[in-house]
Parts: sequence; structure tokens; C-alpha cells
Amino acid sequence: MEEREKADLRSMDEQQMIELAVEYGEKTFRGRQMFEWIHKKQVRELGEMSNVPKAFLEKISEWYIVSGVRIVEKQVSARKDAAKYLFSLADGNLVESVWMKYRHGNSVCVSSQVGCRMGCTFCASTLTGLVRNLTAGEILSQIYEIQRETGQRVSNVIVMGMGEPLDNFDHLLSFIHLLSHEKGIRISQRNITISTCGLVEQIRRLMEEKLQVTLAISLHAPNDEIRRETMPVAKKYSMEEIFLACRDYIAYTGRRVTFEYSMIDGVNDKTAHAAELARRLKGMNCHVNLIPLNEVKERRTRRSKEEAIREFQRVLENSGINVTVRREMGGDIDAACGQLRNRFINK
Repeated sequence: MEEREKADLRSMDEQQMIELAVEYGEKTFRGRQMFEWIHKKQVRELGEMSNVPKAFLEKISEWYIVSGVRIVEKQVSARKDAAKYLFSLADGNLVESVWMKYRHGNSVCVSSQVGCRMGCTFCASTLTGLVRNLTAGEILSQIYEIQRETGQRVSNVIVMGMGEPLDNFDHLLSFIHLLSHEKGIRISQRNITISTCGLVEQIRRLMEEKLQVTLAISLHAPNDEIRRETMPVAKKYSMEEIFLACRDYIAYTGRRVTFEYSMIDGVNDKTAHAAELARRLKGMNCHVNLIPLNEVKERRTRRSKEEAIREFQRVLENSGINVTVRREMGGDIDAACGQLRNRFINK
């Protein structure tokens, strides 16, 4: 008989844990105890739940585990304001997370998949393709382990690491609810950013959930022609379709949308590109985040020159578009998504 894979307790909500406790003959409060141990106290083993009967824990250990991650490698920037983590999952797969220290608090950028199938030409995450989705618990574990390792609270979470979050929609949704749960670490949904390369149907699904998360679109081009050269997803979804979904998202949720724009030398960084982008975004409640490209040695793309980035910013500002240039953190470590993992597995 084929052995059943153990289920992930860290991916379960409080009601599911209550139902599990009752199924095993325990009172409902046992489920609430387990939820607090796993999400507030962030235990890594069932045996750490000191006020839960050992006999009960032994029974459920046959079919359930507490998912976790193990630090394989950590790189710290010279300024000590950023750290890149390479984590090993229970099955040996590797994912990355980034910790960033700001005046307003600590942010963590987490992965949602092992690898990615979107194929963007400037990204290291796509080099090995998609291996599998992460569970909600595995996404959470990246945050919990970084809090444990740094001894500092995380106040902002960006799902912008390896993978396309909306390609892992159900686990992502569970993750958001668990992360913001009042009995967990209670990170406000307003402090959670979900990044997507523009999966229109899933953007609309996210909109209908009526969450207060920030939606970030990885745009990286002012028109469909350039976008199709760098992002295969553009062959399925036009920018007009994406912008229409974004306008609906803004109207439905009341939340401003962010457009991420990696500045690629000679590809998308001309003043004419900035003017075209400004025309397309006119009147939309949005923010443009210009990103000096983190170069990946396996890719041919190179970052724009500083003067080109500043001129691009000036054109957008003069057109009334809210725009910032992302503060560079971790330039002296493997900062690009997937870069540290690829270096490690290609040793």
C-alpha cells in the first residue's frame, strides 16, 4: 500500500485544527492550543507543545507534521541592512528569502514556489523551471525562521521572491489569512504585498476575496512589444487587459496598485518609454517603483545607467505619476531572485 504523505499542520487554520482535535477524541480547546503553539509561539516540533497530551501528539504525528525550513546559507550585506537566506525544505528543495531593515521596521521578501514557470528573461528564478508549489506553512516558515534567527519582529511581508504567487493561488490565500490572524503574528494585510507578472484571472480572484493587501504588478515595459520580448506571460495577457483588471481592483478594494519596473539598459529605459508609460497610467491610483536591475550572470540583460534611471523618473514625475527608485539593498550579495539558489545547486 502506498504511504500517505504527511499533512502540514502549519498550513491549517484554527477551525481545521479544532476539527482535527475532535476527530482524535480531544476537546475543541486542544485545537486552539495547537494553533497558538504553531503560529504564535512558532514551535518547530509537535513535542514542544508542553501543555498538549503526549498521547494525542503521538497519534497525530503518524499523519501530520509541522512544516519548517532550515538555513543552508546566509549572506549579509556590508551595511548590515539586508540579508539573503537560502532555506532547505523538508524534501530537500531550496528556496530563498530576503530580510531588509528599514527605519519603519523589518521587511521580509518570501518565495511562493520552488522555481518558476513564467520564464522572464532577466530573472534567475526561472532558470530551472517550476519544481513545485510551496504550502502556506512553508511560506510562513520563511518568516518565522528569520524572526527566530534575527531575534527581531517582521512588520512587512512581500511575496516577491522565487515563483509567481498567483500561480499558487490557494496556498497563497491560506498564507495571507494565517499571517494576518489575530492569534498568530498578526501582520496587517495592509503590510502584505503580493507581486504578480500579470495573471489576469487570478488578479480578479484576489480582488473578489476583498483583502486589504497591496497588489504589485511586475510590468517592466511600456508596451506589449517590449514586454513580449522579456516576459513570456505577455503573449497571453496584453497590458490593456492587465490595466483594466488593475482599475477594477482599485475600484473594488480601494487599494492603490504598485507597478514594478526593472530598468534594463537599452531595452525599456528611454525617455520615450517613460512618456509612453505615463500616458498609459494617467488617472490611475498607482505607484511606479523603478528597480535598478540586479544582474544575473546567466542572463544577457544589464542594468540601466544611473542617469537613465533618474531621467525616466523625472519624466514620470512631470506627468503626475507617483514614482520612486527602489533603495538598493544587498547589492554586494546574491540579491536577484533565485540567484543564490542557482549558484548553490550549480556548485
